[in-house]
Amino acid sequence: MTGPHSSIAKTFVLLADTLVTDFDLVEFLYLLADRCQQVLEVDAVGILLADNRGQLNVVAASSERARVLELFQLQNAEGPCLDCYYTGRPVSCPDLAEETERWPRFSQEALSAGFTAVHALPMHLREEAVGGVNLFTTAPGRLDPELLAVGQALADVATIALLHERVSRDRELLAEELQSTLNGRLAIEQAKGILAERRGIGVDEAFGEIRRYARGHDRKLVEIAEAVVTDDPAAAELTGRTFGEE
Repeated sequence: MTGPHSSIAKTFVLLADTLVTDFDLVEFLYLLADRCQQVLEVDAVGILLADNRGQLNVVAASSERARVLELFQLQNAEGPCLDCYYTGRPVSCPDLAEETERWPRFSQEALSAGFTAVHALPMHLREEAVGGVNLFTTAPGRLDPELLAVGQALADVATIALLHERVSRDRELLAEELQSTLNGRLAIEQAKGILAERRGIGVDEAFGEIRRYARGHDRKLVEIAEAVVTDDPAAAELTGRTFGEE
């Protein structure tokens, strides 16, 4: 395996620790995307989950570039993660330049974004596919089979998160938790844009600040995002806003 074993072990420990604390599914999925990028030695990661109608949604990405590409994939109804989700099997494309017939629009958009290869791994809840993890690289080529196996294990960990005791008691509760996660995504995207504009920083940097603030104040990611959007004093330190002064 090309990646250091210690880094892989630390990743599983970190994710396990997250599951036993005050569980924040949204932050967990972003943490998973970040760690997948580092451990699997890829350039970007995107995570898609199905809502209670079976429609895929982008719930986490390691960068804004990956998030936009994932949205493009869904809007155009073609791409590796869609194939992975509907078949329930991994999909590997070591050279997107050779897939212009299979995914004509997605391949062109990915290449324009600087990604030349992609590997999609399924997320299963028992026998049902609930989403997928996309691994993007800027250089063509196949991923090491052992790294792909680790990637699938990480995708399985994400599925375990969905079976966490707070959402696994019955199917209806699970669907509600997933839907809440998807709804929270909208507040996060708004908060990223607001903070980026207000502080004159990039969107990725703004999101990193929101995540650090949430962790540092022991608050859920969505709660802080909503505070930024509504100009709540709870996020005043983050946004640099002052209240009570006219």
